[in-house]
Amino acid sequence: MAKEITPRTEDYSKWYLDIVRKAGLADNSAVRGCMVIKPLGFGLWENMKAVLDQMFKDTGHVNAYFPLFIPKSFLSKEADHVEGFAKECAVVTHHRLMNNPNGSGVVVDPSAKLEEELIVRPTSETIIWNTYRDWINSYRDLPLLINQWANVVRWEMRTRPFLRTAEFLWQEGHTAHATKAEALEESQMIHEVYARFAEDYMAMPVIKGAKTASERFAGAEETYTIEALMQDGKALQAGTSHFLGQNFAKAFDVKYSTKENKEEYVWATSWGVSTRLVGGLIMTHSDDEGLVLPPKLAPVQVVIIPIPKPDPEIMEVADAMAEALKAQGVRVKVDRDDQKRPGFKFAQYEMEGVPVRIGIGKRDLEKGLVEIARRDTKTKESIAKDGAVAHVKTLLDEIQDNLLARAKQFRADHTSTVENFDQFKEVLESKGGFIYAHWDGTAETEAKIKEETKATIRCIPNDSPLEEGVCVYSGKPSKQKVLFAKAY
Repeated sequence: MAKEITPRTEDYSKWYLDIVRKAGLADNSAVRGCMVIKPLGFGLWENMKAVLDQMFKDTGHVNAYFPLFIPKSFLSKEADHVEGFAKECAVVTHHRLMNNPNGSGVVVDPSAKLEEELIVRPTSETIIWNTYRDWINSYRDLPLLINQWANVVRWEMRTRPFLRTAEFLWQEGHTAHATKAEALEESQMIHEVYARFAEDYMAMPVIKGAKTASERFAGAEETYTIEALMQDGKALQAGTSHFLGQNFAKAFDVKYSTKENKEEYVWATSWGVSTRLVGGLIMTHSDDEGLVLPPKLAPVQVVIIPIPKPDPEIMEVADAMAEALKAQGVRVKVDRDDQKRPGFKFAQYEMEGVPVRIGIGKRDLEKGLVEIARRDTKTKESIAKDGAVAHVKTLLDEIQDNLLARAKQFRADHTSTVENFDQFKEVLESKGGFIYAHWDGTAETEAKIKEETKATIRCIPNDSPLEEGVCVYSGKPSKQKVLFAKAY
């Protein structure tokens, strides 16, 4: 199976697509730019969703659902917002089909034109804030902490499964607050939640920071981002949290009465992560033999394979071991297929990224042993059958920690600091990765660097200290270094 995967060093983009296809994560669909998420890919998303959903609820948020369709007029109410999304919108103009008069198929019924066109949501700020106007009257109604799990459509022309598709799955939080300080605290708190999820569950280290004005979400006053580094040296924006100020409250006239009975506009945030995280997971950990999954998110954490094929005695041991692992909270599968050879099964589960494989053979069993293989290091060892369950529990934690450590080391090896533009270009082309460099703070310089190198400012890192310097491009004074990279 691994022979059918293009090596990363040969063609990273093709390698990624091969992993998605051969591991059974997603397929192309009949709709250009959209994907069919297969059970393994959707299982990953379900596990991500379950963890994040609980993290949101633990911080006081509740789930709701808002319509897929947005009246076109709503997008006109916040100028920066509509400008940011206008080119990506899918528009519904009619509500009915009819049989083609010439007898071939169906056509749009010209008499069924909508009075006002509907936008298939690219994001939900507008329709949600139109709703919040009815929900918010007094300070007693605040804060309003709402999240929704949904799909959105952004009409991308160049697509790649999980990373950039015309339709994708995500969550979007939309909160309303009485004060600016509360809204800022909310957006920064969610920023921390995203970073903790990425590192603790995805084993994907991230750099936290704020976007520059030109990179902010359309309609936001501040955008906080987590940036991860993929194995090809490109950055991936893995999650964003936005402080929206009072922009949407003013656009949709959402006010509240204070304790002093004065009317004030509310303060807003929005934040989201999407199925793009599945793509980030693939590119952070996988290798030329297939998918590599962190145990905390793997749909199947342990697979038990009888060797050479299902046998009553072996199956009894396998089932007992599976039950013992399940009792410890481990997601386990016993392979009962009696058609495929063990070697084929080993390759299949390696391709699918199952973190731990247990082989139970007659000869080993006679010695009271089982064979345990780990996907991350591709090593295996013989372990006493009676101690296998405890060993696997420890091993899953070791694999999770190893994947994070390995990703952190890769990032460290591919992070550079440069002092001039010649160094910047040389490092970008020869090494790639993250580059720390001084920037003069102007949009003009930011645009020039992007135009000449295709690198963008990924963020102004939270941990970047104030230090006097000169801009890597313009030579003008700069107060701190920012993070550059080429990005997805």
